[in-house]
Amino acid sequence: MTALLITVDTELSASLQQGGLDVDENVRRSIWAQAGGQAHGIGWQMDVLDRHRLKGVFFLDPMPALAHGPDFLKPIVGAIVGRGHEVQMHIHTEWLTWATRSPVGGRQGRNIGDFTLDDQIVLLALAKRWLEDAGAPTITAFRAGNFGANDDTLRALAAIGVTWDSSVNPAYLGGGCRIAADPAMIDATRMLGMIELPVSGITDRPGSFRPAQVCAMSAAEMRAGLRHAAREGHDAFVVVTHSFEMLSRDRQRPNGAVKARFEALCREAARLPQVKGAGFHDLSTQIADRPARLLTRVPPSRLRTGLRHAQQAWATWRYEHRLVPA
Repeated sequence: MTALLITVDTELSASLQQGGLDVDENVRRSIWAQAGGQAHGIGWQMDVLDRHRLKGVFFLDPMPALAHGPDFLKPIVGAIVGRGHEVQMHIHTEWLTWATRSPVGGRQGRNIGDFTLDDQIVLLALAKRWLEDAGAPTITAFRAGNFGANDDTLRALAAIGVTWDSSVNPAYLGGGCRIAADPAMIDATRMLGMIELPVSGITDRPGSFRPAQVCAMSAAEMRAGLRHAAREGHDAFVVVTHSFEMLSRDRQRPNGAVKARFEALCREAARLPQVKGAGFHDLSTQIADRPARLLTRVPPSRLRTGLRHAQQAWATWRYEHRLVPA
């Protein structure tokens, strides 16, 4: 069986904070993704997951607590855990800009990997405690905001007792992601005391990795990638989305194209007998100890890539351009 991990980076917007929005409105727009009188965020995502008997992994960023206190986390954690989905740890260190009391002596950085090992241990331990105090079961997995981790991030996570990391996205390696990982890595791999489970993807053109992110892949590409992973017996197929990703970029209206892709992914997963929805709590650490295997990603298809370009152009015109009244 190939485990399908549908992971949702669940976070408040630092840009909305910068613009003066209060925390309740930021939660409304960024977590619940309310627009036009309806919600399109984690509640809607869980509705779709539940219909298809799948599990979601919600990587929740607690760092806005630096500015607003941790109470905002409790209803979010409660909603996720209460519906049988999984809360894991995410971190955006940009929130240190608004910290009322800095846990790292006023030092700042865009990514967790910008900090020393000691500072990373402090920040990650604090984030873990806030999530667990808000009602999350023991945190066992992590993903860095912006995929901006480095090798010291893995060392810090091991030091605080976290088992899994999913910060390796081959599209970011050599840029924001400074973990010394092989871009061809597909299976779970032990690294620096952690088990690294990278973001999945496809080869959309020769030498080019396309991550399995709902807003970045067409439904046909996601279907091809998932079917290929199942045929080859990959340990897992790790998909990325965000709590606000079903909205337009200005968060003023739902993006029907992205919502349709999310629903298509769930439908496909539900009908593939070789695929099982899972969270990190469902995975065995023994998958990282099997002998190395020669695995591949789905090869390029000019037709699939061309259709995605056309669909993206249409969706941008349809959902991202403001409609100006006559």
